[in-house]
Amino acid sequence: MPNSVITATGSYIPPKAVPNKHFLDNDFFDADGNKFERSNDEIVKKLNEITGIRERRYVSDGLTTSDIAYMAAEQALDGTDRENLDYIIVAQNFGDMKADNVRTDMVPTIASRVKNKLRIKNPYTIAFDLHFGCPGWLQATIMADYYIKSGDAKRVLVIGAEILSRVSDPHDIDCMIYADGAGAVLVEATNQDVGILSHITRTDTFDEAYLLWLDKSYHPQRNGNDLFIKMQGHEIYKYSVRTVPKVVKKNLDQAGFVLSDIKKILIHQANEKMDEAIIKRLFKLYDIKEIPADIMPMMISWSGNSSVATLPTMFDLIQKGKLDNHRLESGDIAVFASVGAGMNINSMVYRMP
Repeated sequence: MPNSVITATGSYIPPKAVPNKHFLDNDFFDADGNKFERSNDEIVKKLNEITGIRERRYVSDGLTTSDIAYMAAEQALDGTDRENLDYIIVAQNFGDMKADNVRTDMVPTIASRVKNKLRIKNPYTIAFDLHFGCPGWLQATIMADYYIKSGDAKRVLVIGAEILSRVSDPHDIDCMIYADGAGAVLVEATNQDVGILSHITRTDTFDEAYLLWLDKSYHPQRNGNDLFIKMQGHEIYKYSVRTVPKVVKKNLDQAGFVLSDIKKILIHQANEKMDEAIIKRLFKLYDIKEIPADIMPMMISWSGNSSVATLPTMFDLIQKGKLDNHRLESGDIAVFASVGAGMNINSMVYRMP
């Protein structure tokens, strides 16, 4: 049975950096439509303390999700015969909304649009989207592994792309968290003992299904039927810190590794303090007190939360030596983990080729 290995990476990081001061003039309301008594300066500073975000990246008005997915794909496919792709899987959640028309546009699929932009003629290059919240790119990579291990595919392009700036309510404090971006990887079959070694996925819906949802603006006088992303941030924090470490440990147990075998943990960039708490709880499960300072790469401080794009973008930057001197060498073991709407959690153990 073949293994699945990432042979190439790419990403699109919007050049437009939006600093925290951008939100100082926003009118912020709570879920009941009451304006906050605290000043915006206090609100912005508190959000920075909680999330670690100093700035985020927004796409220009002329770009859509399929555009930035295509640009990340072009990087990952550089020098590759794209006609030999068996699948194109695009993880995304909101479609191709335009800057002046905040409506979900998913027909045709973003994957079909990307295939069109790549000018691929092969009708047996199957293109489809995956909607799985923030863990979507990792779940799409897991699906690629299933296709390869089954013998159905030898080469799969997996993309995570999102433009959250267009589904964030400017009157909701949480709008400062969201960002835009795209990341892509080429996953190929190999007979070597490298690549994806193990993965695990979990979905909690009994009490957690609506911790993230779409709803109207918090501004009581904003008319129209536009829907924006909403979340119960405190509950998501508690759920993630409680559950993600267990999933990662189960994945490591399944793969036959312990935490000391791991060189890097790449975790979805949702909230810096939450990610730090997850790592602390994970090490506690192994009764390890000393956490290596460089085990968890972070980029949320300047990138914000771009949902499905955070993990592939981070991996691309590490592969190209562009993320704070983080390195993954041949034979190193890394763990990818994500949590998001669903609520979904997944984890993947990966050996560098």
